[in-house]
Amino acid sequence: MKNLILAGVTLVAMALGAFASEIGDDGLHKETWMRDTFKDLREDLGEANAEDKRLMVIVEQRGCVYCKKMHEEVFSVPEVAEYITENFFVVQINMFGDVEVTDFDGTVLPEKDMVKKWGALFTPMILFFPEEVTEDVGATQVAVATMPGAFGRHTTFNMLNWVVEKGYESDEPFQKYHARKLAEQGN
Repeated sequence: MKNLILAGVTLVAMALGAFASEIGDDGLHKETWMRDTFKDLREDLGEANAEDKRLMVIVEQRGCVYCKKMHEEVFSVPEVAEYITENFFVVQINMFGDVEVTDFDGTVLPEKDMVKKWGALFTPMILFFPEEVTEDVGATQVAVATMPGAFGRHTTFNMLNWVVEKGYESDEPFQKYHARKLAEQGN
């Protein structure tokens, strides 16, 4: 009986571990769908367009409990992870990092200073971008949607869909879209 219980506990631990994201050297969660780029948003947008995907930038910080929640409870949901993989080109920015980032307007700053320029106060913060961006505007001016903070699986999934469907161009704001989708899904 003891061996059976131990085997059950081991299987549960292995199953939970399968959904845990890895932590990188910078202390941030790493997902397979995240891209390692030179963090030049103009180039990243070009690559996203070439792959017929939308550019998504996620700002995170080491030790962020809300980032951890998103990675463990939302991004680990197969439906969400698959949708991101299929539809988004994701670049991660470290709120307190020193890697240089080039904004759409040509400004080059270390991550920590770019995050200040963007006015990001909370993590995670996810920015979604249109397919076309003029070179005279910064990321926060041109973002079609922003998710400041941690949200649940359904809100996040519906936001991802709303961006892909270009809901921001319609008369239906995200809140109404989300409420309609929840009703349709029976949630």
